[in-house]
Amino acid sequence: MIKRSASYGGILHEVVAHNGTLYLAGLVAEDLSQDIKGQADDVMRQLDTLLKAHGSDLTRVLQATIYFPDLSLKDGFNEVWKRWLGAEHLPARAGIGVADLGPGVLLEMVVIAAQDRGL
Repeated sequence: MIKRSASYGGILHEVVAHNGTLYLAGLVAEDLSQDIKGQADDVMRQLDTLLKAHGSDLTRVLQATIYFPDLSLKDGFNEVWKRWLGAEHLPARAGIGVADLGPGVLLEMVVIAAQDRGL
């Protein structure tokens, strides 16, 4: 069974669960006035909250794709990433450079995670 939650603007669901796996839509910082470390911390906080609300946590992240409008931002992002996840629970990951994510957006993250319990 597929479960969808948090419809966003009629174009997507923030979280989709299927067969014990969570698929999270692109997360961006809520406060776009921050630098890359601030936006990364904001996104990781959102990710942590969403995972916990849907029967998972940061130790169960399987894969993450992070989009950057400037790949030189990766070092700052990586500092925050390692602080939130620790060396023992690092998932498969890709960082991809894109032309534009929108005004002030320094990263967008898409995540797949294992789920402990249903939505």
